[in-house]
Amino acid sequence: MMKDIPLGKHTDYVSQYDASLLFPIAREGNRERLALKGSIPFVGQDIWTGYELSWLDGKGKPKVAIVEFTIPADSKNIIESKSFKLYLNSFNQTKFGSEGAVRETLIRDLSAGFDADVVVKIFPVNDFPLSAQTLGELIDDLDVDHLEYQPNAELLVCGEGRVEESLCSHLLKSNCPVTGQPDWATLTVRYAGTPIDHQSLLKYVISYRDHSDFHEHCVESIFCDLLNAGSFDELVVMARYTRRGGLDINPVRSLKSLRQNDVLGRLARQ
Repeated sequence: MMKDIPLGKHTDYVSQYDASLLFPIAREGNRERLALKGSIPFVGQDIWTGYELSWLDGKGKPKVAIVEFTIPADSKNIIESKSFKLYLNSFNQTKFGSEGAVRETLIRDLSAGFDADVVVKIFPVNDFPLSAQTLGELIDDLDVDHLEYQPNAELLVCGEGRVEESLCSHLLKSNCPVTGQPDWATLTVRYAGTPIDHQSLLKYVISYRDHSDFHEHCVESIFCDLLNAGSFDELVVMARYTRRGGLDINPVRSLKSLRQNDVLGRLARQ
């Protein structure tokens, strides 16, 4: 039940391993608001990055690492972000025989919580890869007016013909639906199809500014609104959100199976 969600409530710091701290939330409720009929019109994944993973080795010496979790977009659940953080904190004073044991524990618990096969990669802090990819054409400096601050798909305009391009905006902002705290993100749109009017896309991105919703659902809404506005052979929408509580969440949705260059790595604000 959402009333039991730990976000926005006082919680005790738990430093001994406890998988029961994870709080799953079904994706189905949010997707019902997209008015999807039948199967979802996208594939994709959610990439969570944990910057504060720590545990004790067999001798009690602390270990630290950065961990990346990849969750398929068709998982039954998401995990509420504060509960995810509390769960990771519970590793801090727990002894594990090896890094492999930590990884296997994370895979087991999170695959159960998300109800899907979760991929876990653990990196030494100095070896975590940064993105070297091109984000695309930045649209943030375009001159726009008559702005709105609640999502409005009617703002999107597509023209005639066919183009292939990548567009980028650092102006995506929404709010946590529980605490009201701001969530900031860089949005990329890569597509092949009817040309998206750049000013209309910027106005649409800005319209999320006072919107309250989870990261994953914002990206799915953007994807579906774009899909309805134009005709595309390819469409990839990704948002890399800035971290809160040592975690960032980075959903990506695509019309076709994801390719390696469809998934952006860590950006400057993360």
